Amino acid sequence: MTTSPSILHLDATALKVLAHPLRSRLLSGLRTGGPATATALAEKLGTNSGATSYHLRKLASVGLVEETGEGHGRERWWRAATEMHSFTQRDVVYDPDARVAADWLRRYYLRSFADRFQRWLDVHETWSLEWQEVADASDRLLRVSPKRLAELQAEIETLLDRYRDPDPDDPDARQVEIDLHAFPIEPSRP
Repeated sequence: MTTSPSILHLDATALKVLAHPLRSRLLSGLRTGGPATATALAEKLGTNSGATSYHLRKLASVGLVEETGEGHGRERWWRAATEMHSFTQRDVVYDPDARVAADWLRRYYLRSFADRFQRWLDVHETWSLEWQEVADASDRLLRVSPKRLAELQAEIETLLDRYRDPDPDDPDARQVEIDLHAFPIEPSRP
């Protein structure tokens, strides 16, 4: 049975906390790499453990990360508190600082996606032809209203949820990234 992902809906305060380069990288590192100590994260991200510990506590203050209960002192283990987070423009529309934070996060996520896809392109030929054929990018143009786009996004989320839990008997299963970007392509509003 497939379970739904745990999602934290970010309020304006949480958005302002997350809109920081190291904090965003820490959360991503914990989500993709699993639990880790501040020291291990600092080494991986090229920073110091004091800064890492400070920023992990800031992320914990808004529910994005949590201690696992293992370790002690500087060797406490941290994990992502949820599998995903979400926010909408409605969450920030009346808070100028939160609007800037949301914009920064969206642009950061786009740059991060481009970097990860570039790394895949750099090594894809070292993977099997089977993986090379299915791990690719595509785009589609649709003409929809905001209501229909919301319906489409909900259907896609439902479909993705069906594939969340890996088949434990499939030795070929790997962690893959699915990205969805949906936006009007007209440069200016009619």
